[in-house]
Formats: sequence, structure tokens, C-alpha cells
Amino acid sequence: MSTISEKIFSRAAGIQAKANDFVIADVDYAMAHDGTSILAVKSFREMEVKKVWDPDRIIIPFDHLTPANTDTTAALHKDTREWLKDQGIKNFYDSGEGICHQLLPEKGFALPGRLIVGADSHSCTYGAFGAFGTGVGATDMAEIFATGKLWFRVPESIRITAEGKLGKHVHAKDLTLKIIGTLGIAGATYKAAEFYGSTIEDLSMSGRMTLCNMAIEMGAKAGIVPPDRTTFDYLKGRSEENYEPVYADDDAQYSEKYYFDAGTLEPQVACPHNVDNVRNISELPNTRIDQAFIGTCTNGRLEDLEAAANILKGELVAVRTLVIPASREVFLEAVRKGIIETLLEAGATIGTPGCGPCLGGHMGVIGKGEVCISTANRNFKGRMGTGGFVYLASPATAAASALTGEITSPADI
Repeated sequence: MSTISEKIFSRAAGIQAKANDFVIADVDYAMAHDGTSILAVKSFREMEVKKVWDPDRIIIPFDHLTPANTDTTAALHKDTREWLKDQGIKNFYDSGEGICHQLLPEKGFALPGRLIVGADSHSCTYGAFGAFGTGVGATDMAEIFATGKLWFRVPESIRITAEGKLGKHVHAKDLTLKIIGTLGIAGATYKAAEFYGSTIEDLSMSGRMTLCNMAIEMGAKAGIVPPDRTTFDYLKGRSEENYEPVYADDDAQYSEKYYFDAGTLEPQVACPHNVDNVRNISELPNTRIDQAFIGTCTNGRLEDLEAAANILKGELVAVRTLVIPASREVFLEAVRKGIIETLLEAGATIGTPGCGPCLGGHMGVIGKGEVCISTANRNFKGRMGTGGFVYLASPATAAASALTGEITSPADI
């Protein structure tokens, strides 16, 4: 009668764990990026612990403010690099390697059945691989650095089923926004969302990562897709570790169940200033934009860039358009396939792999009163620059809008 989460926590805690139990669990992998490793290292030093519990199970990517944008950032980066060297942590990915939530899957750390904790709220991305991925604060991460353990309340689980084939111009991001718009920003608070149905099974790994990445936007502790052949094929050659997939029992207990008819879905857009303020694109005629941004840990993967390039090929954007690949691997493959050339010819600007303006602290932020259509995961007030307005959409919708200067369905291009 166990859900995926209950089974993962039972293994990690060494006891039979059920929803709402408090457990001390062994963490399989711990991640902190340049924005949070600084605080985690500070707390670790204050604990007066000399060495981390296992340097091979700690991953540190620099992605939020890279390349360094100020003297202060550069100094903090330097301090963290020195700490990593002193601790013997070799899973370090410096500026330009990519976004943490893209790198962990690429490098073979996001594995089925594992408990993966990141000092970033979008660590739920790893659930796309059948793992329990979740975010914690920097002080909690310092505790993991020191002991390899952390306490958790095992979450209740909800079951979300999506059936039907997505339309030609409808993508995983549209389904994700529809789910969040229906449940609301607090609709899955501290729950683990398990995703099922033919629509989910048909999603690529990139699509599943988009779906799980945004589970936190409806309050979920984790978002999980049961691993299958698509999962196993992606992981081939990426990890040297064996893994054991985990599946929910047929009689597993769920606190709520939801059903979505994906076959009738049109492109979705989350309007300012809340992620659950979701509307059909047909409800937003003549909504002007000043910028289009395609990238982030939500939609900066190869198939996302390709979807944008298919829209922009042979055309010229009407507004400034920023494209940032999620990783160096994605960037290189997009170059080999001619995708980057297509985007550049269309007038897009290509940025260094990383988070870019998503967090509002680096290149590409918008000015007061300006409007950006973004493939990111958040559109809170001030998220991408004080006084701006952010609409969230799929890469295809963002690209179509870049061509017209207003929010536009890719079906209209």
C-alpha cells in the first residue's frame, strides 16, 4: 500500500515509512549552486566540522550569477572554489557548464529510487527520473554536508493523470501550466505529485523534466514520473552506478486524485504576477511584449531550442529575444544541428549556459513597465527586474510571440 515516496523514504531511512511519519534519511546526492553554496559553506564552517561526509556525493554547479557580474560575486565564487578544493569535492561545474537541474541528469546523478536534495526549490526536477528530488535551505544543506542525513516528514501523495495526445502546437509546458492553474499555487502543498497516464508516458525526458520542475509552483514537495523505457534509455552511458526503480503499489493511498484531458488543450500562458494565473492563449489577444526569453531549467533543453528554431526559421524577431541553453552539452548539440545558426539569423541573442535573467539578478532583466514572455517557471512581481511584467509560456509560444511583438499562438505562425 505504498506510494513511490513512501518506498524511497523507507529505503533511505531504513524503516517502514508512511505518509506523515518523521524520519532521519540518508541522502544519496546533495547539490548547492553558486547562489546557495555560499550560505551552506558559511553554515558548515560555523558548525566547526572539518570534512564533508562524502565528497563524491556533493555536486556544486555555478549557474545563477555566471560569469561573475560584480566584484562581490567573483570574490564569493573564489571562496567557494577554494573550499571545494580543500574538501576534495570533484563534482564541480564552473561557469558555462550549465544549470544545476540540467547538469545532474546529464551527469548521471538523477537516478530512479534515489533521494536527491538540492539547495534550490526546483530540485524537484529530478523526479522526472523516478527519484525523490526536493529543495531545502542552505543551513539544512550544511547539515547534509556534515552528516549525509536530514530529517523529513514523509509527504502524502496526490495522483495526477493526463490522458490524450497533445496537439501539434501544444507542449509539456502547456500541460504543466494547465495543471498548476487548476490546482493553484497551494493546491499540492507538501504533497508528492505522482504523474500518470498516456500523455505522461508519451512525454520525452525533457518534457517530464519540465513537468516535475514546476511541481513546486503548486506547493509540492516533489513531482515524480514512474521510470520507464524512456527513462532508462536516457540514462544509458550517463551513470556508472546501478539503480533500482521504485513504483507505487496498486493499492497505494493518495490524498487526492486529479484527471486532465490533454487532447483538448490549447497553448497556455501564466499571466502576471502568479504562476497559477493561467489562461488559454486565445483569451489574450493584442497583449504586447518587449522581450522574449527562451531558456532556464524549465525549458532550455535541446528540444526547446529546436521548437523555437522551427518557428523562427527564415523569419526575423520583432522584439529583443534572448536564448540561453540549459547546458554546454545542449549548446554544443544545438550548434551541430544548426539550431543556433537559425536562432542567430532570426535576430536572437545567445547567452552563456546558465540561469540568465530568470532569478532577476543577471543579464536580460527587464525595465519598469516592460513585458517579457518567458519559458521560465516563475513570474512573481520583481522576479525578472523590478516593475516588469512576466508571462510564462512554452518555447514555441515564446518564439511565435517574438515574431509578432505580442502574445501569439504558434498555430498562427
